[in-house]
Amino acid sequence: MQKQNRGATYQRIIVAVDGSTISKRALQGAIRLTKELQAALLIVHVVDLVSFNIDTSADWNRYEESMRKSGERILKEAAAVAHDAGVDAETRLLEVQQVTDRIADEITREAKRWRADLIVAGTHGRRGLSHLFLGSVAESIVRISPKPILLMRGR
Repeated sequence: MQKQNRGATYQRIIVAVDGSTISKRALQGAIRLTKELQAALLIVHVVDLVSFNIDTSADWNRYEESMRKSGERILKEAAAVAHDAGVDAETRLLEVQQVTDRIADEITREAKRWRADLIVAGTHGRRGLSHLFLGSVAESIVRISPKPILLMRGR
């Protein structure tokens, strides 16, 4: 007997990936939920184009192109993982383009635009000085998102 999905809360799940082990873990969690809930999955990667100072426009153009290519590769690999698990996921490359924005802002903005019911992200679970200096995209998402968030912690 096949399980039917009646009244499930999460029908549109967005997961942020950056190619790290922790984001791969978040992707696996999002895939499991997507399958269980028969939901739609959007995989996003955010390219931060404003956090670095580049001396010349030629260097800047190479930097932008490199960041976009890397992001596309990460998305392609994530989509292949989803596909191999039996999930047809959408992918989207997002870009931070304003100095006042952060990666978390772009993820949250896209979750609203796509009408996501749930945001899935990985977290390192850092504490103390490493948390103070490195911060956390996941923590920023938690602080600003009106959507429910599932954080997948690293081992």
